[in-house]
Order: sequence, then structure tokens, then C-alpha cells
Amino acid sequence: MSPGGTTPRPAEDGPASGLSGFSTRWHRLSAQLPDGVAADVVLECGWGRIVFGQTFTSAERLRAALRGEESGRRDICIYPREPHVLVAQAPHELFLDPSHTYRLDLAAYRPAPPTSAAVVRELRDRRDAEAVNAVYATAGMLRADPALLLGNAAGTVFTYLVAEEPGTGRVVGTVTGVDHAEAFGDPERGTSLWCLAVDPQARLAGVGEHLTRALAEHFAARGRAYVDLSVLHDNRRAISLYERVGFVRVPVLALKRKNTINERLFVGPPAEDYQRLNPYARIIADEARRRGIGVEVLDAAWGELRLWHAGRSIVTRESLSELTTAVAMSRCDDKRVTRRIAERAGLRVPRGGPATGDDADAAFLAEVGALVVKPARGEQGNGITVGVTEPDELVRAVRLARSYCPDVLLEELVPGQDLRVVVIDHAVVAAAVRKPASVIGDGTSCVRDLIAAQSRRRAAATGGESRIPMDEGTEATVRAHGRDMDDVLPVGEELEVRRTANLHTGGTIHDVTASLHPALVTAAVRASRALDIPVTGLDFLVPDVAGPDHVLIEANERPGLANHSPQPTAERFVDLLFPETAAAPTPYRAR
Repeated sequence: MSPGGTTPRPAEDGPASGLSGFSTRWHRLSAQLPDGVAADVVLECGWGRIVFGQTFTSAERLRAALRGEESGRRDICIYPREPHVLVAQAPHELFLDPSHTYRLDLAAYRPAPPTSAAVVRELRDRRDAEAVNAVYATAGMLRADPALLLGNAAGTVFTYLVAEEPGTGRVVGTVTGVDHAEAFGDPERGTSLWCLAVDPQARLAGVGEHLTRALAEHFAARGRAYVDLSVLHDNRRAISLYERVGFVRVPVLALKRKNTINERLFVGPPAEDYQRLNPYARIIADEARRRGIGVEVLDAAWGELRLWHAGRSIVTRESLSELTTAVAMSRCDDKRVTRRIAERAGLRVPRGGPATGDDADAAFLAEVGALVVKPARGEQGNGITVGVTEPDELVRAVRLARSYCPDVLLEELVPGQDLRVVVIDHAVVAAAVRKPASVIGDGTSCVRDLIAAQSRRRAAATGGESRIPMDEGTEATVRAHGRDMDDVLPVGEELEVRRTANLHTGGTIHDVTASLHPALVTAAVRASRALDIPVTGLDFLVPDVAGPDHVLIEANERPGLANHSPQPTAERFVDLLFPETAAAPTPYRAR
């Protein structure tokens, strides 16, 4: 989310009215700056720069500043004077950002009770800075150099707030504030809000509003007059949040440079069928368009695209493409075949085999103690029962699995973390630990309501792809932990509500690529080569991602690339399809 800028006061003294700009002498590009106001002010934020347009006295100097934008960055010019003139003079370079500016009058603002159980505090150290970057990545925003964030936080211009889960201490949200009085001597005593981001997998409600109010109260305590922000015109959820806090829309515009990152903002909306793509197809289409690769949506509901470049075309369905052979696909489709190929390649798999429907099944259960029962063919966790320990449970679990596939697989339940490794062109691109859906108590809501709220957040964050079913499986998991659906969880208490970590049933995914043990990397590459598949998502169970021990559970021929931010899954996939469009690696701060 980008912020908006300050708008000037209507008179020579007194606070801003809430409508518009500095006094009339600030309106013209050739005007002189008021005494005490710094000239040509540009702030480095790591993901890009804030260019304070009202501090520039000529169009030439302002355009020169905007031309200094680095590749892969997102600069924004707020409060430009005569923005229509600036765009008319350089239409090939500049465009008006299609965002609305909102303002909160701090003199009229009244604090409200916290909207979330999250703990909001200021950024403290490098660990916090890395956590902020992780939240940026999950929200699809550019990351910033942690050293730059810490340097900014040490001064008086920037304020970085983070929201952490009680109990776990995990950072799930962040917001940045800029004090205009400290930045350039703003006579209006204005401030602005930037980069409000909440992890879409956060299990607490109201985190964004809590952060917004905390920042407003921080600036009110400094004696500032207002907080401005800018938000894309169609971001209805964010606009609703800001209006609840008390922000009102003001007639202030912002400028940006025409670059590949901003392209979707100035070329107009894509066709309607493009808009209907799910996140797993959309991430590929967006990356292709960014490179100048043609994109035709063949079937939006199916996620099927035709991509073309330099006289060559290829059809994809999400991350499945014509490069994956029917044989390779069938090897992944049947979990029994996947097991045989993995074993022949020297990979470890759980003890197991096909369900027979007779006493042999019960004997195997008695031998290993606990089972996972799954359809031999299927996806998205359908028909899987985890943790079967009794013969009666086994009969029911087999019956459930057979309702999805006549062939059923029994496997020993191996303890460990559920690890997904994405391999593209026989190289590991991303690795993430998948965790079953869970909720965190707020001291007032019952388990049922916490699950419903978390399910809504997961659905909103994934375009409807992830929801927590309110079914017998969820209720059984809650009972197994000694809780009832109507129990009120204390603040900070975490409760797991699903057995499996499948994302389609509300599971969450946490990037561990940087800490993956070399033995796990080797095993994943070996599996992809044994299956002879160019793109795959391999599921392992591991005691520790930083250790070598593992068992391979299954292989997915169509892994969801949108689940692995900040890793460049879509980039590497398009590299595979059209290697001639691959770019040189970019530096950390521009990713």
C-alpha cells in the first residue's frame, strides 16, 4: 500500500483544513519555497523513494529526480504541483497514479479500543527488519535492505511499527510513518502513512486497523496535524478500513514513472477473462506480461493460458505446461507409482502399501501404531485421514478414501514438519513448511467464531482458494485437543483445528528456503530427475528443515507457485518456458 502525501494549508498560518495544499504561492512550479522548508526532498525507503513534489521549484528538477529511479524499484512523487502540466510535458515518462488520497485530521481523531489482540511496538533490531521484509513479501510488496530500515528507524523522520502475535512473538503486520516536519520542515506539521501490510496468514483479526490507529496516535502525541495516505482506487477492503478509522478523501494526486513494475497502472485493465484467473495462473500471466510475452486466456476457470514470444507458443495450466509429459504427469498422479520410483532412486519413503480391505490392514496398523490413509489418486487433501490408531477408525478412513478413489494407500504416520519443495528445471527454487490451520485466542471469541473469522481471512488472502471447513474433521481435531467449539480461548492460546496442512483447508505456508539442508536439496533434485518432470512440488516429512533426515510423501505435477513468496517461482517458471527472456539477477533491495 502506498501512502499519499501532505496537502498544504489554505492560509499562511493554522492547521490544514483537510482539503488541499499549501498556500497559493505553492501552486506554481516556479514558486519560491517558504522559509525553513528544505528543497528537492527525496527519501530512500528501500523499496523505492518518496519524492516530495511540493519541495521542487522547477519541473526540470522534479523530472530529473524521478529519472533517478533504480530498476525494479517503486518511486512515488506525492504532492506534485501542477501534476497535469508535468504529465503533459513528459507523457512518455510520467503518469498519474490511479490512487485516492485520504486524510485523518488528528485534532478531531479520537482513540478507540484495540481492534486486535496483536502487540504493536516499534521496530527494534535486524530480526524485526527481516520480519518486516517477510510481511512485505507475503503482501506482494518489494523488500528493503534491513540495514536501511534500521538506519531510517534510528532517526526522527521515519517510524516503523510492527504487530506481533501474543505468545509466539511472530511479526504479522507492519506500517511505516513519515514525519513531514522532520523531513523537510513542513509548515503544516503533516505526516503520511506508508506500507501498511498484514501477513495474509495472520490468525488475528483487526491487525491492519490496530496498526493504523497506533501510528495515528504516535503522530498525535508529537503534535502533528494530520496523517495522509494513498490507496489504489479499487482496493475496497483497505478503503473500508481507513474510513472506519476516520480518514476522509482529499483532492491530492501523485505521480509515478512509467516502468515495468507500474505497467498495469497505466496500460489499462486487462480483458475480463484475465481478471477471473485464480492466483496460481495469474502470477504466471503477470510475469509473462511484464516481460513482453503475449498472454491469451484460453479458459479462466481452468487456469489455462497460451503464452507466445518470438514466433513460439506454449500452453500452460497454472504451473503445468506442455513441457511436462503425460508419462511424468501419471507418475505423480498415482502415489503408489511415485513411491516405487522414489525407492528405486534411493529416496526414503514411509512404510506402507495398498489397502487390502482384510485383516492385513489391521495387522499393519498394529505393527506401526498409527497410519495415514489416503486415496492413491487425488489432490488438495481430499479423502485423507491422518493419525488412525484404532481398527474401527481404519475402516472408516478407508471408506472415506475410497469415496474419492477405489485404490487406497496406507502409510506409517511419520512425525515431522510438512515440507513442500518446489523444483523447476531440476533446481530447487523454493521450500516452505506447511502448517495445519490454527487459531489464536483473543479472550472473547469462541473457537467456532475464531475459525470462521480465520477462514474468511484465508479466503480473502487467497482469492477464495483456502478455507477452513466447518466439518466433522475440524470438530474432531478441536475435541482431540481437549476443547469444544463453544469454548472461549484465552488471549494468545493457539489451537490447531485441522490435522492436515493442506492449503485448501486453511493451512498456512512459511518460507524456509534459506535454511534448507543440502541433503534435502539433493533429494528433491534426485526425485525430480527420477520422475523426469520439469516442474514439481515435492512433499517431505522432516524432523528439522536444517537437518538431513526426511521421507518423501508425494509429488505434485502442478504446484501452486503463488504460495511461495518471496521466492521467484513464477520468474523461474517463465525462464523455463522462454529462456531468452530471462533477466540477470537483481540486487536484494530490488527484489
